[in-house]
Amino acid sequence: MLSAIEERMSKLEESMEDVKEDSVQELLDSQRKKLTEKYDALEAMMMALKEEIMATTWALSTRIEELDRELALWRVAVGK
Repeated sequence: MLSAIEERMSKLEESMEDVKEDSVQELLDSQRKKLTEKYDALEAMMMALKEEIMATTWALSTRIEELDRELALWRVAVGK
Protein backbone atom coordinates (compact mmCIF):
# COMPACT_ATOMS: atom_id res chain seq x y z
CA MET A 1 0.00 0.00 0.00
CA LEU A 2 2.83 2.40 0.82
CA SER A 3 4.33 1.68 -2.58
CA ALA A 4 1.07 2.62 -4.30
CA ILE A 5 0.88 5.88 -2.35
CA GLU A 6 4.49 6.72 -3.19
CA GLU A 7 3.82 6.02 -6.87
CA ARG A 8 0.75 8.26 -6.86
CA MET A 9 2.71 11.00 -5.06
CA SER A 10 5.44 10.75 -7.67
CA LYS A 11 2.90 11.08 -10.47
CA LEU A 12 1.30 14.06 -8.73
CA GLU A 13 4.68 15.75 -8.32
CA GLU A 14 5.47 15.21 -12.03
CA SER A 15 2.08 16.57 -12.95
CA MET A 16 2.65 19.63 -10.75
CA GLU A 17 6.03 20.24 -12.40
CA ASP A 18 4.42 20.09 -15.85
CA VAL A 19 1.78 22.59 -14.74
CA LYS A 20 4.45 24.88 -13.29
CA GLU A 21 6.52 24.72 -16.48
CA ASP A 22 3.45 25.39 -18.62
CA SER A 23 2.45 28.31 -16.41
CA VAL A 24 5.92 29.79 -16.57
CA GLN A 25 6.02 29.41 -20.34
CA GLU A 26 2.59 31.03 -20.67
CA LEU A 27 3.73 33.92 -18.49
CA LEU A 28 6.89 34.35 -20.55
CA ASP A 29 4.91 34.27 -23.79
CA SER A 30 2.47 36.82 -22.44
CA GLN A 31 5.24 39.15 -21.32
CA ARG A 32 7.06 38.74 -24.64
CA LYS A 33 3.86 39.67 -26.49
CA LYS A 34 3.33 42.77 -24.32
CA LEU A 35 6.93 43.87 -24.79
CA THR A 36 6.71 43.34 -28.54
CA GLU A 37 3.55 45.46 -28.70
CA LYS A 38 5.18 48.21 -26.66
CA TYR A 39 8.30 48.08 -28.83
CA ASP A 40 6.22 48.33 -32.00
CA ALA A 41 4.31 51.31 -30.60
CA LEU A 42 7.55 52.99 -29.54
CA GLU A 43 9.07 52.39 -32.95
CA ALA A 44 6.02 53.95 -34.63
CA MET A 45 6.25 56.98 -32.34
CA MET A 46 9.95 57.35 -33.10
CA MET A 47 9.27 57.26 -36.84
CA ALA A 48 6.55 59.91 -36.44
CA LEU A 49 8.89 62.10 -34.39
CA LYS A 50 11.65 61.68 -36.95
CA GLU A 51 9.31 62.78 -39.73
CA GLU A 52 8.16 65.74 -37.65
CA ILE A 53 11.76 66.76 -36.96
CA MET A 54 12.59 66.53 -40.66
CA ALA A 55 9.56 68.69 -41.57
CA THR A 56 10.46 71.27 -38.89
CA THR A 57 14.08 71.34 -40.05
CA TRP A 58 13.00 71.89 -43.63
CA ALA A 59 10.59 74.68 -42.58
CA LEU A 60 13.28 76.39 -40.50
CA SER A 61 15.80 76.10 -43.31
CA THR A 62 13.34 77.70 -45.71
CA ARG A 63 12.63 80.51 -43.22
CA ILE A 64 16.35 81.14 -42.70
CA GLU A 65 16.83 81.45 -46.46
CA GLU A 66 13.94 83.95 -46.61
CA LEU A 67 15.43 85.99 -43.77
CA ASP A 68 18.87 85.94 -45.44
CA ARG A 69 17.34 87.35 -48.63
CA GLU A 70 15.46 89.99 -46.65
CA LEU A 71 18.64 90.94 -44.77
CA ALA A 72 20.49 91.29 -48.06
CA LEU A 73 17.77 93.63 -49.36
CA TRP A 74 17.94 95.74 -46.17
CA ARG A 75 21.72 95.95 -46.45
CA VAL A 76 21.38 97.22 -50.01
CA ALA A 77 18.71 99.68 -48.91
CA VAL A 78 20.82 101.18 -46.12
CA GLY A 79 24.04 101.03 -48.14
CA LYS A 80 26.04 98.46 -46.14
